[in-house]
Amino acid sequence: MSRVVIEKPFGRDLDSARSLNRDVSAVLDESQVYRIDHYLGKETVQNILALRFGNSIFEPVWNRRHVNSVQVTVAEEVGMAGGRGAYYDTAGTLRDMVQNHMMQLLCLVAMEPPSISRLTRCGTKKVKVLQALPRWQAGDVFRNVVRGQYTAGSIQGTDVLGYREEKGVAPDSKTDTYVAIRLELNTWRWAGVPFFLRTGKRLPKRATEIAIQFHRPPTELFEPQLDGQSGANQLVLRIQPNEGASLTFEAKIPGSRRRLQEVRMDFRYGTAFAIPPPEAYERLLLDVMLGDPTLYTRTDEVQSAWRFITAILGAWQQPDAPSPVTYVAGSWGPEAADALITGTGARWRRL
Repeated sequence: MSRVVIEKPFGRDLDSARSLNRDVSAVLDESQVYRIDHYLGKETVQNILALRFGNSIFEPVWNRRHVNSVQVTVAEEVGMAGGRGAYYDTAGTLRDMVQNHMMQLLCLVAMEPPSISRLTRCGTKKVKVLQALPRWQAGDVFRNVVRGQYTAGSIQGTDVLGYREEKGVAPDSKTDTYVAIRLELNTWRWAGVPFFLRTGKRLPKRATEIAIQFHRPPTELFEPQLDGQSGANQLVLRIQPNEGASLTFEAKIPGSRRRLQEVRMDFRYGTAFAIPPPEAYERLLLDVMLGDPTLYTRTDEVQSAWRFITAILGAWQQPDAPSPVTYVAGSWGPEAADALITGTGARWRRL
């Protein structure tokens, strides 16, 4: 049986994704179609399910009773090198990164356990997460989404152009090079837990991670830390670079006083297994040859993600939509993004 691999992005919005799916289904059966997203081939991304469902210490606390917030960051140093500006100015970060990569990471963190050991029904569980995304009107988008665009700055000591100065970019472009989103999922497991997503070009470093912040202890038994706050445990999954995971917790500082300090246990793939993980595309293309669709996205999965993203795109087209806020290249994004997280007991991590 022939198999066809289709690279992302799969469409530009919900209508175009539906149209493309109709065209594909006219000549191919769904079992022949492999919509590829290379993030799903990364070892740490695959390890999200192993960590959750292969360890009894994590799944019992993976819910609203124990988790204060979830933060997903995909940071990139690069700008529009290699003439990419002409393409990027027609797409933007929301289409290029959020609709596919970040929605997949969100699904793997938030999904319910699959019903069979081979995980071949992951697609159904991921669709349920996407269907639980909020149904926003324009006003909701303006309150919960920040879009930004970088201006000239410096990356690791090298001066770089602003986005509108890049080759192929319109001088009055409103294309987003940074997006931050605050959302909540309408599910029993996650009701009331804020999920914070952010991604952008020309940030200080290349890094992708998922941070699970747990609730602070219910009562204070020890002296306050130097910042005046009690510690909150945090589990961080590093997807790139230096793939691995770390868990932070509080330990008593040696001495007569009852003072705590945050410490960290760290796991690194390269150190633990002494072999480099395979390239993401290497794993995914092997799965195509084996006929294993586990790490590929289905029709309903793609369309459910686009339904959420298209609502945001539509709001940005409204006459009263705010223009992208600027941020200096080499910074961690616009200050407006801080308002999304203020008052939640969390803060944007500095990677």
